[in-house]
Amino acid sequence: MGGWRFGDPNGRRKWFSHAEPFAGLPGFQLAYETWGTLNAEASNAVLVLHALTGDSHVAGGAEPGHPTPGWWNYLVGEGKPLDGWFVVAPNVLGGCQGSTGPWQHPEFPGITIRDQVAAEVHLADHLGIERWAAVLGGSMGGMRAVEWAVSRPERVESLLLLATTAAASAEQIALASAQVHAIRADPVEGLGVARRIAHISYRSEQELQARFGRRKQEDGRFEVESYLDHHAAKLTRRFDAASYVTLTEAMNSHDVGRGRGGVQAALRRVTARTIVAGVDSDRLYPLAQQRELAAGIPGADELRVIESPYGHDAFLIESEQVGALVTELVPVRSGTR
Repeated sequence: MGGWRFGDPNGRRKWFSHAEPFAGLPGFQLAYETWGTLNAEASNAVLVLHALTGDSHVAGGAEPGHPTPGWWNYLVGEGKPLDGWFVVAPNVLGGCQGSTGPWQHPEFPGITIRDQVAAEVHLADHLGIERWAAVLGGSMGGMRAVEWAVSRPERVESLLLLATTAAASAEQIALASAQVHAIRADPVEGLGVARRIAHISYRSEQELQARFGRRKQEDGRFEVESYLDHHAAKLTRRFDAASYVTLTEAMNSHDVGRGRGGVQAALRRVTARTIVAGVDSDRLYPLAQQRELAAGIPGADELRVIESPYGHDAFLIESEQVGALVTELVPVRSGTR
């Protein structure tokens, strides 16, 4: 199955190792990438958190060690919204692009979003970052971002939550569980089936209809079927099936209110200046979930709505709208940041 393995080119990766027992593991490592320079006060650090099948490669081209280009290329780099900031992007614990996961440990324990954030806290300590100038994330990355702000409010100055939720809904769990069952029935074919199911939910009905309609190929298959096959094949080449299950189940467990008096009580812990944005055509993480976040976080402005035909994937695609939100949160400054 896909994913980074020892012996593959390192690419831009760096590693942090934690040698003590953690969340049922004897220790762990996180692969991460950085851009920019941390200033003397360590006050210019921005944490960028990836979605389910993302990784640490936020920016840059496809190259040895990185099979795909950066997934938020339009945000990081010279002249881009995060230019001049010290950007840190870890591959999540349980992932398959260099961080400890089931690709290394066949008996990998079940982990939660809270465990993943706790691992990232150790990384921040290692880097000497006591407080993030900003934490940014969409989808699963947004789950981790809100968990950071709830569990470590003193360490998050500002927060951008995109197309995400305070707790996984019954429908999200149901869709994810179907994907997990497919993989457990057949890890090789099942990962492709899981990606097909997921990708339908990542795009909007309107976009699929406008783009494909009922058109067929010369072989008689519908064009939309070929489109899903293409995305299934791409994922199976670069991602590990066991990691997909581990991360999906972590997302299903996500509930910032668990053990904290409920979602509303948990969100009141957040002290960060916050921007919450959703996508008007997102059927997987509907706007009602972002309204709950914006209403419940004391430092949040009114909900921002990204207008797009692309559904949930718009938080990755709509460069101008997302870039404007990032610039509003951590504005470009002259001189040293």
